[in-house]
Amino acid sequence: MANLTAEELHALEDTLNCEQMLVKKFHSYASVAQDPQIQKACKQSAKQHRKHFDTLISYLN
Repeated sequence: MANLTAEELHALEDTLNCEQMLVKKFHSYASVAQDPQIQKACKQSAKQHRKHFDTLISYLN
């Protein structure tokens, strides 16, 4: 792991929390959407934000 300052760690934590929230929101949107295209777009967005989250986590490991 790179040596990060407290400020950088805090920013990373905030970003991780945001990405996690976006994954949950897009899954929720997909579950209530009536239009299959909107469902698909929401699921793709959730997947992309999960990928962002996983990438950020990998920097900490």
